[in-house]
Amino acid sequence: MLRELLEVAMDAAYLAGTRTLAYFNTGIVPDIKSDNTPVTIADREAETLLRERILRSFPDHAILGEEQGETAGSAPYRWIVDPIDGTKSFIAGVPLYGVLVGVEVRGKPSVGVIYLPALGDMVAAANGLGCTWNGRACRVSDVSDLKQALVVTSSIVRCQQRSDAFDLLASRTRFQATWGDAFGYALVATGRAEVMLDPIQSPWDCAPMLPILREAGGVFSDWRGNPTFLNGDGVATNAALSKQVLDVLRGETPR
Repeated sequence: MLRELLEVAMDAAYLAGTRTLAYFNTGIVPDIKSDNTPVTIADREAETLLRERILRSFPDHAILGEEQGETAGSAPYRWIVDPIDGTKSFIAGVPLYGVLVGVEVRGKPSVGVIYLPALGDMVAAANGLGCTWNGRACRVSDVSDLKQALVVTSSIVRCQQRSDAFDLLASRTRFQATWGDAFGYALVATGRAEVMLDPIQSPWDCAPMLPILREAGGVFSDWRGNPTFLNGDGVATNAALSKQVLDVLRGETPR
C-alpha cells in the first residue's frame, strides 16, 4: 500500500508542478490572503490538480491543503499538500519553489514528496522503502563537525526575530544561506546541506519531511526535538549533527 501511495504522490506532485510552470516567470500578480501572504492562480490551480489526482485513486481519503482547507475522508489516510511552497520565490522568478505532498497513515507520517518543477528535481520517500532523488537512492551527508556544516533557512530575518539560535549556529558553522523552503529540505536529504531551519511553519510546509529525512538517514523534528510537523517550527539535519543542532535550538533565548 505504501508503494502505491508513493506512486500517486509522485504523480500528483509532478502534474501540479507542471501546471505551475505554465505561470512561472510570466509576471502574474498575486493576491494577498488574510494572513498577509501571497497566493496566485498557479497555487490554486495546482492544488486543484493535486486533489483531483489523489481522489481519482483514493476517493475515501482525507486531504488538507494550504489553499482549499481540509476535506474529510472515511479511510484512515490523510494527504497534506502545498501546491507551491515558496510562493514568494515563485513570484520573483526564483526556481527554488516546490510542490509538497505528505501522507499520514493512521496518524503516522508515512509518505513524502518534494518536487521542484523549475529544477526538474524530485525527492521522494515512504517508510521502509528508502529515499530517492530523481529515481536514485540518496542519503544525507556524513559531516560530523559543525564547523564544516552548511545551514540553510527560509528566512534569516524570521530566525533572528524569534531568538538567538540562528546567530549561534551561524557563528559555529562554515556557511549559511537562505532560499530555503522546500529546496532547503531537499538539500539536506540529498547530502548537499547539513541543517535546514524553519522558525515558523504550517503543517503543509513540512508534512513530507519526516519520512523523507528518516529514509535518507537524517532527522526531522520541531525545535524541541519532537518528531512532528505539527508544532509550528521545524529543523532537518543529518544524523551526525542532530544532537549538536538541537542543543542550540533548545537553549535559545527568545527575542
